Amino acid sequence: MVITDTHTHLYIEAFDEDRREMIERALEGNVTRFFIPAIDSHYTESMLQLEKDFPEHIFLMMGLHPTHVKANFKEELKHVEHMLQKRKFYAIGEIGIDLYWDKSTLDIQIEAFRHQISLAKQYRLPIVIHCRDAFDEIFSVLEQEKSEDLFGIFHCFTGTLEDAHKAISYNMRLGIGGVVTFKNGKIDQFINQIDLKHIVLETDAPYLAPKPYRGKRNESLYINKVLEKLSELYGISKQEIAKITTENSKQVFGI
Repeated sequence: MVITDTHTHLYIEAFDEDRREMIERALEGNVTRFFIPAIDSHYTESMLQLEKDFPEHIFLMMGLHPTHVKANFKEELKHVEHMLQKRKFYAIGEIGIDLYWDKSTLDIQIEAFRHQISLAKQYRLPIVIHCRDAFDEIFSVLEQEKSEDLFGIFHCFTGTLEDAHKAISYNMRLGIGGVVTFKNGKIDQFINQIDLKHIVLETDAPYLAPKPYRGKRNESLYINKVLEKLSELYGISKQEIAKITTENSKQVFGI
């Protein structure tokens, strides 16, 4: 069984004490493909080192996270452009809009989001979308930017069934993680109405740990708990869900 974690921040400080052991635990638990979203230029060297340490398992993205769109965002976008010119990445991400932490940066968040969508089209790469308290704003941008060459993943999907269908209509897979195991997560009430061909698995480690680890540091091994919950909701084996969602990840990322 091959399990793909399409969204995991394995390079950040939360794993500095036991990164190798944590990744080896995941590998032993059949999680063998890790797609690594960027945050900002501060983390680029750590991401490259992670890839060097686990070259057969680590696949890097490049992008500017919406919560890190600050006064210097144009310099950060230049860094993204420079890195894309320099070497191969598998997606532009994570990008998008976050109105939970700071509504005052909405205009520049939209500007950065649009710019990075244009880079994705230029390099023929998928986008990986971060959306928090911003479905209307994200969908507005996607409606204006939609095209056959715009595709990707709606990371950490937490919307309604209607939002899910809308995201899928823009060529987006739904990234399903720990929230599906939460008592108040809500997506467990309708996710089995979505064909599995539209779904990929993720952890967003070290954030959003699934039950029974909720509130603790998340790690990629725990994607098995997401797999168990989806197996229960869809009424098919974990192996079949792992197979379908890994195939979906290959279609998105091209590897």
